[in-house]
Amino acid sequence: MKNQLRENLAEVALPVVNVPAHPVRPELPVEEKAALKERIKAMLHEKNAVLVAHYYTDGDLQDLAEETGGCVADSLEMARFGTEHPARTLVVAGVRFMGETSKILNNEKRVLMPDLGATCSLDEGCPAALFSDFCDQHPEHTVVVYANTSAEVKARSHWVVTSGIALPIIKHLAGRGEKILWGPDQHLGRYVQGLTGVEMILWPGSCVVHEAFKAEALEQLRKQHPLAAVLVHPESPLDIVEQADVVGSTTALIEAVRTLPHPEFIVATDAGIFNKMRQLAPNKILLSAPTAGEGATCRSCARCPWMAMNTLEKLAVVLETGINEIEVAPELAARARIPIQRMLDFAKTLKK
Repeated sequence: MKNQLRENLAEVALPVVNVPAHPVRPELPVEEKAALKERIKAMLHEKNAVLVAHYYTDGDLQDLAEETGGCVADSLEMARFGTEHPARTLVVAGVRFMGETSKILNNEKRVLMPDLGATCSLDEGCPAALFSDFCDQHPEHTVVVYANTSAEVKARSHWVVTSGIALPIIKHLAGRGEKILWGPDQHLGRYVQGLTGVEMILWPGSCVVHEAFKAEALEQLRKQHPLAAVLVHPESPLDIVEQADVVGSTTALIEAVRTLPHPEFIVATDAGIFNKMRQLAPNKILLSAPTAGEGATCRSCARCPWMAMNTLEKLAVVLETGINEIEVAPELAARARIPIQRMLDFAKTLKK
């Protein structure tokens, strides 16, 4: 199976992605942080704005979103929330493709982000022109792209998926006999292909956070913590996924911590997720899957450097000034909305 999957990996020369160093910031004094959060809360109310934060952002931003009637979620639920909330301004704490998706689905609303430089290695490793040319070479394939892509790449696709809904959508397409061109995360694509057997060409992209997890080091950590369950996001390499007790989206991994009886969990995804896990299961012990081991570069160290660009201070500036607005041309938004809406409509059928 592994050899067959390897042969389906597209031979594409990807651009070099420059991964920023993790920002080092001093912790704000307690009173100063509390005052800043109160000022942000007041501005959200005054400007008819709502804060939507991803599970991988700083815990202070996640807490603030929940305290103000906003949303802390994975990218699928973030997309849903923005379409259903009446606020005229959406402030998206996450990475750029999340802000673009919010704008695509809410073109009449203003969408702001704390830092427009917060991008994603999957997005950066899948330039629209290169991907579009590759799709043109395989016209008989249905193009399915992960949400971690630009508006232009989404507009070139037939379906957009998140990690939480990728498997049921691919099963649906496989049942119709469709061949899949998948992008950009090769590891998620390989995981889904292994479970469905569908014919699939994989774009060779990867996430710098999940790519860094090391299988041998994980094996050693499991021996040191024999009572721990291993939770793995499917963006991780196959030799990490194969060690998992649970493989799933961020929401699925959080639910596993809440419901499983294990006293400890080894978690192979961005450690920002620990904020929500600790809220729901305060007595559980959470361990990050190791990025140490032979060949490790620790470019991420289980934290996305782009997610770390989102801060309370930047959020306050954005609300005060209105800078960092996400713009997506209406014609492009209309084309990108089609595959996203297709996903959202499919998701509704799963709830029936």
